[in-house]
Amino acid sequence: MSPPTRMTNGRPTIPGDGTPARTTVTLAPTRVSPIRTPRLELVAFEPDAIRALLDGDREHTEELIGMPLPEEFPTQDERDGFLTVQLHRMERAPARRAWMARLMKRTHDNALIGHCGFHGPPEMVGRAEIGYSVFTVHRGQGYAKEAAGALVRWAFRRGEKQVYASVSPDNQASLAVVKALGFTQVGTQEDEVDGLELVFVVEPPAR
Repeated sequence: MSPPTRMTNGRPTIPGDGTPARTTVTLAPTRVSPIRTPRLELVAFEPDAIRALLDGDREHTEELIGMPLPEEFPTQDERDGFLTVQLHRMERAPARRAWMARLMKRTHDNALIGHCGFHGPPEMVGRAEIGYSVFTVHRGQGYAKEAAGALVRWAFRRGEKQVYASVSPDNQASLAVVKALGFTQVGTQEDEVDGLELVFVVEPPAR
């Protein structure tokens, strides 16, 4: 089991991974292959799109991602935490962006239904940990389980022996997802934004 992880803006960090004031960094092009499921494509959330979103330019963001943004995204917490931290990590390790944020695109109509991915490369954040969020109108249709399961299998194929997820004890829908995917609770942690979280881990099935 990985050692305890310090939390910053609701995301695990390791020493030296603080998020400084954002500056414009030109990244070398790095192609991230989508992760495909029966109904979804989990496509890279490109740093240019995140930067435009943080700058408040929703129109340009939609041009970059090729999909309309829902009104609920991003929240202020997502701007201050998830998006800022992800952009910083992409700038630090552009060649490892496959281990960072992705957008959930529904394949039959190319609709943006949520976002997901890993908190960061395991060597950067201390463990392989998934996160996922489905926008309100698309909830209750199994998309979170479908995306989370695909992320877990992707990590196992790349040699990870454990995949983590941290869930608020009040988030019954997310608790149902991790339990359905075979995660087991191994502890708790105190998130600076969300408070108490239950920490779950899953390992590859025995051969």
